[in-house]
Amino acid sequence: MTIRVSRDEVHVHVDFYGWALQEADDSLIPARYPSGKDDSKSRLVTPRSGRLDIASAGHTHAAFLTAEVWESEPPRDEGEKWDACEDARIFSHTGRLAVCVTTTKQLDRITLGRPETTWHARVYCTGRDEVFRLAQLDVPEGIERYLVQFWPAS
Repeated sequence: MTIRVSRDEVHVHVDFYGWALQEADDSLIPARYPSGKDDSKSRLVTPRSGRLDIASAGHTHAAFLTAEVWESEPPRDEGEKWDACEDARIFSHTGRLAVCVTTTKQLDRITLGRPETTWHARVYCTGRDEVFRLAQLDVPEGIERYLVQFWPAS
């Protein structure tokens, strides 16, 4: 049985249809978010060196992120009807990731716990259709929700 090590909950202030989880120390990565961001929205998650770019269905809104760190690969989450799910890998020098949006880097950090480690990340999202519709009219909050499960890559 795999064991969950930690669980963090964060509000993400999405802008320009996306956000990222990025190495907490900017000096350790070649390009900070949003440099090289893929605006096609063809993928939910696009791995870059030191960051994971996450595509949102809404231009400007507040999403909800739950980040879980596991000792080994967790079971797939069946507790929610997810619109999308994709896997990626990220190397973290510090063992901490910052939540970044186009206009700023939020103060929120996700603590992975092991520096100098490659992590597997499974990114889930729900609420995409509704946030797309509502973001045309207003700045919705909590409609689009993400779950990211991290575990050390073998």
